Amino acid sequence: MNLAGPISQLMISLIIPIAFFLYFRKKQQFAWKPLWIGVAVFVLFSQVLEKLLHIAMIDQSGTALKWTDHPAAFVLYGALAAGVFEELGRYVGFRFWLKGRHEYKDGLSFGLGHGGIEAILIGVIGAIYTLILMQLIRSGTFDETLGAALSAEQASTLKEQIMNTPFAFYVLGGLERGGALIFHITMSLLVLLGVRTNRFRYVLYAIAIHALLDVAPAMYQAGILKNIWAVEGVLALFAVASLFVWNKLKRKLVE
Repeated sequence: MNLAGPISQLMISLIIPIAFFLYFRKKQQFAWKPLWIGVAVFVLFSQVLEKLLHIAMIDQSGTALKWTDHPAAFVLYGALAAGVFEELGRYVGFRFWLKGRHEYKDGLSFGLGHGGIEAILIGVIGAIYTLILMQLIRSGTFDETLGAALSAEQASTLKEQIMNTPFAFYVLGGLERGGALIFHITMSLLVLLGVRTNRFRYVLYAIAIHALLDVAPAMYQAGILKNIWAVEGVLALFAVASLFVWNKLKRKLVE
């Protein structure tokens, strides 16, 4: 159990959004209002509305739906939920909250806000939570502290997971936030193009692409896919592909 792992994840997850922010500012491709709207959209649509639906739909095990234990149904739901909520959230943000703010830099800033707050909530806050648990394990108060919240089996599984997670996994977790940020910026530009050209099909494209991205993680969560490196490989391919799409969208939005 090494504190360097979660500390590395925390630093990488924090440095990447800051680096994008500084780069966009330097290139004069940044605007504050779209950034904060991007943050608000992620929090409202992903962390509030989507989570409320999860409470109604997902079993307490977190690996099946309440009305069926078929893995395919869970994967389909899991893949579609994030795509529908986040991409429709982007549409609402650009269509109603950013009227007249449909330039290329607005799309970049919106995506930075959306992906940046996700990096902080998942990468940074997740790492801090892990560091706290590590300290509880080291002090011998882990079972006593979490005894009321978790069963003995759940606490044992969590402790084992924390103690046996290799350093590389934490680094990978931080780098994954960078790929996700690129993806979010690209999807923001795609939805922005749909709003600017009044073609809703671009929003549907974004929903489909986002859902496709989430198939592998949903399969891993459902226990269908066992190899975490395969999941990370899929996410990395989406990040690389997003860079090419980003470049094509830039040409359309700046012409």
